[in-house]
Amino acid sequence: MKRSSLNPVLRVDFPLGERLGRGKIQLMELIVSTGSISAAGRAMDMSYRRAWLLVDALNHMFVEPVIESQRGGKKGGGAGLTPFGETLLARYRAMEGRMNEAIRADMEWLEANSDKSPQ
Repeated sequence: MKRSSLNPVLRVDFPLGERLGRGKIQLMELIVSTGSISAAGRAMDMSYRRAWLLVDALNHMFVEPVIESQRGGKKGGGAGLTPFGETLLARYRAMEGRMNEAIRADMEWLEANSDKSPQ
């Protein structure tokens, strides 16, 4: 199946202006794969401060923390998802999959009828 050039994006807007979308989800996935907030931020080409602010926002959006970190020591610091964070990540990816499946025919129609010439 040909990959569409169109990309639907799932973003959940919370009261008080908080948002959950692909940026925070990607950061969470990179924290899982790197074990580090700073390494995850670098992989996304953002400063440690920006990555930490996103982690802090995630941890305050929900009734339970999403990401936990440990300060450096003999083995150095690190970060990972809490069990709640693992569930959040899995549920977001499942929601995204269901959304894509639900709008597949419409996306195919948009793709077929889009002007594919570069602007």
